[in-house]
Amino acid sequence: MELVLVGTAYMAGLITSSLYFPPLVGYLIAGYILHALGVHPDNTLAHLADIGIQLLLFTVGLKLKLRSLLRREVLSVGGMHLLIVTGISVAIFFALGGYISGGLVLGISLAFSSTVLAIKVLEDNGELSTMHGRDVLSILILQDIVAIGLLAFTSGKQPTLWALGLLLLPLLRPLAYRLLNASHADELKLLLGVSLALAGGMLAEEVGISNEIGALLMGVTLAGHAKIDELADKLWGLKETFLVAFFLQIGLTDLPGYDELLQALLLLAILPLQGWLFFSLFLVVGLRARNAFISSLALMTYSEFALITSNAVIDAHLLPPVWEAIIGLAVAMSLAVAAPLNRFSHRLFSLLEPFLIRFERQVNHPDRLPNSIGIAEWLVIGMGRTGMSAYQAFCEQDKRVLGLDADPTVLEALLADGRRVVYGDAEDKALWEKLPLAKIKGIVLAMPEFEVRASSIMQLKTRQFQGHVGTVCFHDDEEPKLYGLGASFVIHPLTEAGRQLAEQMLNFNQQSNLVPLPEQDVGAIN
Repeated sequence: MELVLVGTAYMAGLITSSLYFPPLVGYLIAGYILHALGVHPDNTLAHLADIGIQLLLFTVGLKLKLRSLLRREVLSVGGMHLLIVTGISVAIFFALGGYISGGLVLGISLAFSSTVLAIKVLEDNGELSTMHGRDVLSILILQDIVAIGLLAFTSGKQPTLWALGLLLLPLLRPLAYRLLNASHADELKLLLGVSLALAGGMLAEEVGISNEIGALLMGVTLAGHAKIDELADKLWGLKETFLVAFFLQIGLTDLPGYDELLQALLLLAILPLQGWLFFSLFLVVGLRARNAFISSLALMTYSEFALITSNAVIDAHLLPPVWEAIIGLAVAMSLAVAAPLNRFSHRLFSLLEPFLIRFERQVNHPDRLPNSIGIAEWLVIGMGRTGMSAYQAFCEQDKRVLGLDADPTVLEALLADGRRVVYGDAEDKALWEKLPLAKIKGIVLAMPEFEVRASSIMQLKTRQFQGHVGTVCFHDDEEPKLYGLGASFVIHPLTEAGRQLAEQMLNFNQQSNLVPLPEQDVGAIN
């Protein structure tokens, strides 16, 4: 049976991913297929699904930072979107059937966006660390926190007085930090993360609280550690594997009928309104149309949490069981539609740009492009390790250099160190259109993504830039393409490191041979 479940999920996921849909859409379809063939879920599948949800919330807790949640864009955009969608949903549910409590919970759930899809899209596009990428991530975390509250509301459990003790879990941070520091091997880090997530869930159940809340609080205990991103990366694949059981379980529960299909299509039809609402709210707080559009498109889905909370609502008898199939189908279809749209989000904005930029507000906001580059003669775009090294080399030669980067945390740290840097996203066509290049002698492109480096060179060629363009390549087939686009020179970091290492070794060896031996050593040799 395990082979049938896993094999069917894999084949369905493989087919959907080859069509540029998220694999989890395939997992839901696999569940529907297996249900049609007479396969029914057992307790083992439900247990694995429960572990997957705990790991999901544990990883949410790892990324929970109060400072990021208190930013204006997060509270105003995320909060207002939740309130508006919830109000509309409650009114609709009241008009349809009077399920006020269930409609309230489900209405809030439908305001959530897919964390898995949004992060995957931003990560694939290299935008997870950009200003608008961080806004999207923080809004998703805010939604996840609200989802935890909904799970606590619908769990139907009566917490004991000891439940308040869960709030003391963050006091165990020093111990958790020591355990993580002592776990040098990758498999130990993975085991530690799983153990802490399950331990938090078990403690919460013992005091009458949903195990998801315990897993979240245990994740918060580790938040802020220097190796937290490394731990989250280790848990990502395992968490996704266990969540396959959850999506299979949804599909195996029941097949949607004709009426359920119509209601799921209705939910899908109103999804663009949510995207437009996000876009409008982002513009209100001052984002440019490009960043508002890309962020809204990433958030224009129904969330996996809607599946989790709908299950809890149905178990609490606040909604009829038929809504489980409706929400499952609506989530699957929203992800199937959103995935290809996000894949071509930049192209879509280029087509819609003349219309969308009319709605921009002319206000001062950190994501505004630089109007001036001062007296700079050299530009370094992408202030990572390579870009920072190039910037430092220009400074050592007393050259007038300016750095550009799209990551606000990188800019903040560099400005604190006295570096001359400004905000600039190389993927933004408007940057290349407005950047004053008349006095620029050369530009270093140090972005990690090949597509971004290639498009940047093309934009400079369109501007008829007369200076030099230097960049990096990480694969052999990239070098001729970059030269063909117009790069002045291309350096392969690993190849260059090997060449310099050999030269240093030969120079050191030559200098060693020129140094005379001490007198006693010469006498000993004679």
